[in-house]
Amino acid sequence: MKNLMAYMLIVLFLGSCEDVVDVDLPEVETRLVVDGLLRVDKSEEFVDVRITMRETSVFFDENQPTQVESAVIVYGVLNDNGLFESLAFSNLTEESPGTGVYVPDPDFTTDQRIRTAAAEPDVTFILQVTHKGKQYFAQTKYAPTVPLDNLEQGNDTLFDEEETEIIVTFTDDGDNDNFYVFDFMNSEFQTVEDEFFQGQQFEFSYFYDENLEVGQDITVSILGATEDFYNYMDLILEQTENNGGVFQTPVATVRGNVFDITGLDNVTVLDNVERPNDYALGYFAVVQEFSRTLTITE
Repeated sequence: MKNLMAYMLIVLFLGSCEDVVDVDLPEVETRLVVDGLLRVDKSEEFVDVRITMRETSVFFDENQPTQVESAVIVYGVLNDNGLFESLAFSNLTEESPGTGVYVPDPDFTTDQRIRTAAAEPDVTFILQVTHKGKQYFAQTKYAPTVPLDNLEQGNDTLFDEEETEIIVTFTDDGDNDNFYVFDFMNSEFQTVEDEFFQGQQFEFSYFYDENLEVGQDITVSILGATEDFYNYMDLILEQTENNGGVFQTPVATVRGNVFDITGLDNVTVLDNVERPNDYALGYFAVVQEFSRTLTITE
């Protein structure tokens, strides 16, 4: 009985030492987050248009899907005066209620899908979004790329014996200064520019940290990129280190090309010099993609 009473006193004492610590998190203004990476497969008839709209949340919470009042993609060729010589539209609608995923409106009076034939290097794409009364604008050029020459498994490691080496080979287009973004699945990306191998075949290794299983398929994609998109991805990869995806809110805010133009009478001024706090997060890009799949053998 004495031992039992002593035990109960110890438990009561330890329980009285537990304090609930309330952390007052600063209130932050929510922002629109646009996941607008459109991948163009020229072997398909239509571009797979799927744009995800989210809204930033408080600390420790994931960004939540949000609904927009309107979303439309305008595309065509711009002349020297910045006016469209030809013009086409793709009106978007939420694919399923509450998902925040916007696709070409299947109930529109005409076909709103974008044909892959319309994606050419001189074509400009503009995304216009209305969200909670604010107007957003993003502009980009279509970015072509080159196919992968080879994809194979290597035997080397970088830091850990559990790593798996993948060797990627491609040949740069020597007619232009090119920028590339490589997608290694599961929000693992790498940026490459052709400054030191202009027009030549280039080979590099990528190391997967996790232990890949024998028989597992790995798909690697090469994406074209404008210089601005390349710089955005390069910076955001440094900050996220592949945690949470590149279109989630990074540790430090990295601004993309989606601008708040509410009340502006000149949308060609997109640096927000006079309005440094008015912006959305994320990026809108239209890029060509080539992919190869490799089966892990050991």
